Amino acid sequence: MTDQNSSLISRRKFFISIGAAGGAVVLSSAFPGRSYAAAPPAINLGQIAPMTGAAAEFGPYYRDAVQLAVDQINKAAKQVFGGDIIARHITVDTSTLPTVGVQAARQLVDSDKVPAIIGEWSSGVTVAVATSVSIPSGVLQVANGATSPLITVLPADAKADLLFRTTASDALQGVVAAQLINGEIIKDYKFKTVSTIYINNPYGQGLSNSFAKSFEHRGGKVLAQVPHPEQVQPTYKSELATALKDKPDLLLAVSYPAHTAVFIKESRDIFSYTSWEFTDGNASLDVVQAVGASSLDGKLGTAPGEDTTTAAYQDFAKNFKAAYKYDNIPPFTASTYDAAMAIGLALAKVIANGATDAAKITGVALRDQLRVVCNPPGEEIEGGDDGRILEMLKLIKAGKKINYTGAAGPCDFDEHGDVITPINIWKFSGGKIETIKTMPAAQIPKV
Repeated sequence: MTDQNSSLISRRKFFISIGAAGGAVVLSSAFPGRSYAAAPPAINLGQIAPMTGAAAEFGPYYRDAVQLAVDQINKAAKQVFGGDIIARHITVDTSTLPTVGVQAARQLVDSDKVPAIIGEWSSGVTVAVATSVSIPSGVLQVANGATSPLITVLPADAKADLLFRTTASDALQGVVAAQLINGEIIKDYKFKTVSTIYINNPYGQGLSNSFAKSFEHRGGKVLAQVPHPEQVQPTYKSELATALKDKPDLLLAVSYPAHTAVFIKESRDIFSYTSWEFTDGNASLDVVQAVGASSLDGKLGTAPGEDTTTAAYQDFAKNFKAAYKYDNIPPFTASTYDAAMAIGLALAKVIANGATDAAKITGVALRDQLRVVCNPPGEEIEGGDDGRILEMLKLIKAGKKINYTGAAGPCDFDEHGDVITPINIWKFSGGKIETIKTMPAAQIPKV
């Protein structure tokens, strides 16, 4: 478990104190001459993240993106409500595995009494946690990177409405991957036959199937869809032999970094095959390091993304890099920030509506305000910036309606808890990952 609040106090000039809920008397500079008899109720905010395992590369970014949102929410809350409204941000490692993720979520719910959990990046972990822990416990879960189409129609959430996500379903990414491979997006980039190798979980199955349906709709041929185990294996020779048996023009990798690093090297070194395309799960610098930049240079991929020209994204990126000294921002980092910000704004709405006891702020109470602060109608305000976040909390306290627009795009949750964000096309370039084109959601066909 990683509790970021205690370790980061010295790194925040504006962050006065974290502490537990309750706190001492705090004066609010937003309302001169007015004091609060007690601090506002402050909840524990849980997060499950892949700090180890197949996606360990990404976990620290997601943890820190949530911490940035927590810091910004609490800074504004001090002025508007008289104190922090998030007492602790608690991150627990999932090892990028469903069984470990369920244990992590159980700890957050039973021991840390969190009413809301952010995560996970992995759809397999997200589904397992939702069905086994968060939904049965009445806890709100907002996934930051889970893209499986299964999440839209998860039976366990049909009536509960407690599973949300801040990134687009792979029903969109699969179509864009098919468009790309079919030569509809980049001139002189077109393939007629494709095999997929995918991680055998809801993410891999969902994206491979979504791509195959869309590609064959366009007249392409999918020769094989080959699953591999969720646990990292020492070799994938048998899976590769099946995928490459009929000599596809392209191999589409739908997997996680640690798996990809192994089977891409084997594809090159054992099968002398290097015609690859990638997806969001392997947009990884660890893969570059393991395989070598020269073998990957120019290879393309797709990923749910964000419009990097918006003020929300640019301010988020500037503040995130400055606070944590990162020089890159992996996929789903902005959507992780949005997940935390959406919960924080919903919490502010619950408090503005009169909540005074943190123990009585439930996942259902937060859920009931999530669409209120994120969806139309209301004043559309972007995240990323301290001043705009303060403005949102002031409007919430005054009983005004807001419509939060996030760093990754609009956070307009539909009846399934889904949002629609752009899909990016990226490439490996000089040992780095570079976005080369953004496909707005409105321009993506249904199939």
